[in-house]
Amino acid sequence: MAAARAVPAAGQLPLPPPVPVAAGQLLGQAHRALGEAAGSTDPRQRYATAHLAALRGAAAVLAARTRPEGGRRRPRSAWVLLGQVAPELEEWASFFAAGAAKRAAAEAGLSRAVTPREADDLVRDAGTFLTVVESCLGQEPPPPPRPRLVAGQRR
Repeated sequence: MAAARAVPAAGQLPLPPPVPVAAGQLLGQAHRALGEAAGSTDPRQRYATAHLAALRGAAAVLAARTRPEGGRRRPRSAWVLLGQVAPELEEWASFFAAGAAKRAAAEAGLSRAVTPREADDLVRDAGTFLTVVESCLGQEPPPPPRPRLVAGQRR
């Protein structure tokens, strides 16, 4: 059974189409990954997890705006597809595509893969990107996480 949608009154703007369930789930995963990245003390893990959060955000846009194609096709980068499907996100796609090799190095555990500053910057940029993605999909951003008490200290 499909969910009922409110119909706008005369003179009001139409409501945006509902976001597919898969896109909403991917956004949730992206936010959880971003929270994990923000809480990590290892710059390599922070960088890799923030990049993964952005990738899940890109996947949410792809899930909302595309349909699977039949047949076998050569795999393409989510960042390439994002630039094609959502031209308004093309600069973001190029930015994150440029960081893919650095993410791979960080995931491989290379000690000089990323600096703490690069990791911090990517966590911030991934958060901004997810806000832009939510805006593109007509979603409200989730409320900020409440501070947790761990051993009597706020985190």
